[in-house]
Amino acid sequence: MTRRIGVLLSGRGSNFEALAESCAAGRIPDAEIALVVSNREGAPGIDRARARGIPTRVIPSKGLERETYDRQVAAALDEARVELVCLAGYMRLLSPFFVARFSGRILNIHPSLLPAFPGLEAQRQALEHGVKWSGCTVHFVDENLDAGPIILQAAVAVRDDDTVETLSARILAEEHRIYTEAVRMVLEGSYRIAGRRVLSAAAGR
Repeated sequence: MTRRIGVLLSGRGSNFEALAESCAAGRIPDAEIALVVSNREGAPGIDRARARGIPTRVIPSKGLERETYDRQVAAALDEARVELVCLAGYMRLLSPFFVARFSGRILNIHPSLLPAFPGLEAQRQALEHGVKWSGCTVHFVDENLDAGPIILQAAVAVRDDDTVETLSARILAEEHRIYTEAVRMVLEGSYRIAGRRVLSAAAGR
């Protein structure tokens, strides 16, 4: 049975495209992106999804309370029979309603080694702090910002001559790789959660 993924985005949709490519190539087996939703008119990610023939919805969020808006998004995902929700540059904090509605079925990718540098401009934060390593994190989403249990991480060395742009580009390549791995792992159910730790299912055998 083909598993159905919903993607929420606000911008260019780079991680959405990586997931779409992975589904098409079988790197995420027996899965498809069933719906792409944007809270912003004119998001390039929506155009990219339409070019691939993937169903899309633009549900403008401006002026709406968080839960009011999230109920509209949840209804669209339910209508598309989405099983797993993937955030891909989605610039909104989810409401407790939405997190509960899709509990354990929402993933996010963040361009830092969480819990370091949550929130916006994580790459700039890393450079300004002077760290020698940064990277990216795929995690389950809870009600707090960039704070859910960590599924996978990838480290990226920070070079002395890095700019926000050069560091972001190297981190993005790793984002594309580990998001695919994390989605496959979650859809296969090959993990378990112990406290805040996401462990391979084999670890408890």
